[in-house]
Amino acid sequence: MTSQPATGSRILKIFPIILIFPAVALVVFLVIFPLIWALGLSFYSYNVLRGEPPIFVGVENYYRLLNSLDVWRRFVLTGQFVFYSVSIEFLLGFGLAHLFYNQFRGRRLAITLVTTPLLVAPVAVGIFHRYLFDATFGIYSYIAQLLTGQSVRILSQHPMFAIVFMDVWQWSPFMMLFILAGLEAIPKHMLESSEIDRLSPLAKFRYIVWPTIKPLVALALLFRTMDAFRTFDTIFTLTGGGPGTATEVLSIQIYRTAFQFFRTGEATALAFIFLVIILLLTNIYLRLARRE
Repeated sequence: MTSQPATGSRILKIFPIILIFPAVALVVFLVIFPLIWALGLSFYSYNVLRGEPPIFVGVENYYRLLNSLDVWRRFVLTGQFVFYSVSIEFLLGFGLAHLFYNQFRGRRLAITLVTTPLLVAPVAVGIFHRYLFDATFGIYSYIAQLLTGQSVRILSQHPMFAIVFMDVWQWSPFMMLFILAGLEAIPKHMLESSEIDRLSPLAKFRYIVWPTIKPLVALALLFRTMDAFRTFDTIFTLTGGGPGTATEVLSIQIYRTAFQFFRTGEATALAFIFLVIILLLTNIYLRLARRE
């Protein structure tokens, strides 16, 4: 008599496991297993063109990369790109969010138009800006010539500006949407009370607006920073990492090491070094955010 309830209880306990098992198995097969396999490959010297089996070299790949000035230059270049892009996107996104927080005719249409760059494929963004920055018929080069009075080749003379401008064009709306969501979450009665108490705009921002939008701002900055670090397709399509190595961020160096020089083990080691640095920076950022 008591065996049936006991059996039913056991089934109820394992039923959630049965439901999530396919998803867990898929994650292990598509993510965990390739990650472990790639980590193992980073300890080997392997060139796919030679047709020879991988040679175990231990931590030699990591040692050589960590002592390479070229690698650290790419880290600095990548950090500059991330800092400039995310900072400008935050400021521009905050301004746009404040603008669209106010009600006006055509507001929804304007928001739709502003967020359109988020829907464009990254490769298309790179090709699109390549034409816009073209020294012969590009509209951006023409505007720069009008402002400076001389011919300006933006892609060759100011490549960092070009890739930052392109990234800001595509991702500022992302920042705007997060901040706008935070602004619209501010209770109306708090804003009305601040008007009655005649708080200054600075005090209103400090005590009402910022505490409300801070969690969303922190989340948006975290997402954008991590995404900007791994940017590859737009920069590769626009400049190819050039001129020379002027815009060769770390993701492009990993690509070239793996698919142009075919040093697969070294490229995998560089990718894991990059991953560890991003995780460390993310951890530091989250700790600072919790303290605040």
